[in-house]
Amino acid sequence: MRTKGPGESAALLGDVVKCLSQHGIGYAVIGAMAAAFHGIVRSSLDADALVFLRDHSLRDVQTALDAMGAEITVRRGDEADPIPALIQVADSHGNSVDLLMGLRGLDPKAPDRTVTAEHAGQELRFIGLEDFVAMKLYAGGPVDLEDARAMLSLRRDDLDLRLVDDLAARFGDAAVRSLERIRDRATD
Repeated sequence: MRTKGPGESAALLGDVVKCLSQHGIGYAVIGAMAAAFHGIVRSSLDADALVFLRDHSLRDVQTALDAMGAEITVRRGDEADPIPALIQVADSHGNSVDLLMGLRGLDPKAPDRTVTAEHAGQELRFIGLEDFVAMKLYAGGPVDLEDARAMLSLRRDDLDLRLVDDLAARFGDAAVRSLERIRDRATD
């Protein structure tokens, strides 16, 4: 692992996604790093990715990550949890990466809309802009909704607004209502 001290969760994420890629496991960077990639920089010490389990199982991901020598913790969600399972990868310096093993309501075509970009000398796959906005609407916390609002404002010309509507609808009524409130405030 490349980490040499605390505050290097992004470097740990780089090691994790390299491992996933070597095993043919699809992923997309989400959370604060994806927000920064899409144009909204905010401070965060964690790193998050969404794993696409099209052709692999949770066990496949665990097996791949075990070879890294990092501490792996698996948490399984219950049937009401929108995240079926989460794997936290941690190193001895306190850096961590949360890997969401799916997300209820996520469009199955989301992996096809990921965007590859270089970060710190490594290619990373980031969640697509419309999927990012819809996921933030679904998460629904204050920071999440502010991220969605900012993207809808700052990146309006880059967004496929019809796709955002469709993706929000996949996540349910609460995401749709959040989108409507954001749009209503933008026209006030």
